[in-house]
Amino acid sequence: MAICQFARIMGKTAQQYGTNQEGKIKQAQEGHGPAKPATGSAWFRDLVKFSMTAAIIIWLIHKGAGAIEYNWQWYRIPRYIAALGDRGFVPGPLLEGLGVTLKVSLFSLVLSSLFGLVAALCRLSNLLSLRALARLYLELVRNTPLLVQLFFIYFVLSPAMGFSRFAAAVLTLGLFEGAYASEIIRAGITAIPQGQWEAAFSLGMGRYHTYRHIVLPQALRVMLPPLTSQMISLIKDSALVSTIAVYDLTMKGQEIMAETYLVFEIWLAIAAIYLAVTLTLSMATRAMEKKLSTNG
Repeated sequence: MAICQFARIMGKTAQQYGTNQEGKIKQAQEGHGPAKPATGSAWFRDLVKFSMTAAIIIWLIHKGAGAIEYNWQWYRIPRYIAALGDRGFVPGPLLEGLGVTLKVSLFSLVLSSLFGLVAALCRLSNLLSLRALARLYLELVRNTPLLVQLFFIYFVLSPAMGFSRFAAAVLTLGLFEGAYASEIIRAGITAIPQGQWEAAFSLGMGRYHTYRHIVLPQALRVMLPPLTSQMISLIKDSALVSTIAVYDLTMKGQEIMAETYLVFEIWLAIAAIYLAVTLTLSMATRAMEKKLSTNG
């Protein structure tokens, strides 16, 4: 009941605030100067929506935990994130796991960009064999679960080729994300006007130099924002590497839960850390898109 009353009050407040803003705009349009966009109203409505969503989520968590009579012990969580000791700042197990997660994601991003670029160029090639090979790679990777690919590379290829767990995780994520990155790269290349190609060829430039000096630098402006968004998906997908005992953030959390039985607290802390990382990247993506659109 309290949540419902809170939602109704906040909804009425937002509606009244929006009505006041619309009245101010109408007065400005009648001759009191140019109308200003109601950015304050939009910001306030977003804040209300966020507050209502957060209140509902907190209520659901509290209700669910109360139904099973769970004893919350949040005071024990900070030590697993970080601590201040005699040697200064000491990262906890969760931050150490986050470091492994970011390391896996970074190496996988580089590898996926390489696989994506090669696959995109093969898709645009005049050779039928290269186009067929790239198509086979895309269909095989995009239409099978990531977890199955991870198990296949770790349990089948790793013993034969001597891969470590870390290398198997990076290779799997690189292949998986590279299939999606290839379509982004291909779309960026095909977005370049045909006149740019013709101008480069008329100057005597070969295909390699045309890609390097003319096409790819221009396509990069189109590709960067969606590639950054793909990195966000990569970070979330990297949680699966815990299934092959790579001690990333998720694996560290499972290790702590096995010792302390702080199931809800640890999972919520892990979710908050992932959320903080992905939200930071999302804001960077928006800023990049805004800058590129302004410069363009």
